[in-house]
Amino acid sequence: MDTKEIFSAVGNFGFPMVLSWYLLLRMEQRLDKLTNCLNQLAQALLKNNKEL
Repeated sequence: MDTKEIFSAVGNFGFPMVLSWYLLLRMEQRLDKLTNCLNQLAQALLKNNKEL
């Protein structure tokens, strides 16, 4: 492979890979927050049902 072709491939595929990695990390953090909120909701519902 030619050096020019290698740099072209990195330029074409490098940015999408970095962007995908960044978005996946952000999504993972949001999913963790969502999981925590759902667990808190489940606990609140169980506590409410026990009080009734």
